[in-house]
Amino acid sequence: MPTPTTPGPNQESVWNYPRPPALESEDRRIRVVFNEAIIADTTDALRVLETSHPPVYYLPPGDIATEHLERERQTTMCEFKGRAEYYTVAVGDRSSRSAAWGYPSPTDRFTELQDYVTFYASKVDACYVGDEEARAQEGDFYGGWITDDVVGPFKGGPGTMGW
Repeated sequence: MPTPTTPGPNQESVWNYPRPPALESEDRRIRVVFNEAIIADTTDALRVLETSHPPVYYLPPGDIATEHLERERQTTMCEFKGRAEYYTVAVGDRSSRSAAWGYPSPTDRFTELQDYVTFYASKVDACYVGDEEARAQEGDFYGGWITDDVVGPFKGGPGTMGW
């Protein structure tokens, strides 16, 4: 088990997030950019908080340019949220496979996530929380967005699967 970083002022430790994960409203502006297009822009996001993971921001379908999302056949199963469906993000001559996912029929505990979509920060050009550009969680398995207000260490990189 790693040693959690002590949070400073206006920070939170991902080691204080619960398991099973929590779901909460996020009122900061969340934006996703790909190939110079705004793919999503909202102040009505939800964030999932799970022990050792940076937050994952889910965006409401009405605030997403869904014409840039192409549904894939790929699905995965989350023990907490249910079956995820994946999307290729495509704008102009560029595309990014499995760059976004969502839960069209989430578990009862996560019904608020129905039809919301989140994006891998590593597979689009930029993701913003407020005015800060988020950094991708290493490893891409969990898809969290790292900002200066969260501290780790973060699960996802090599050697962390057993945490």
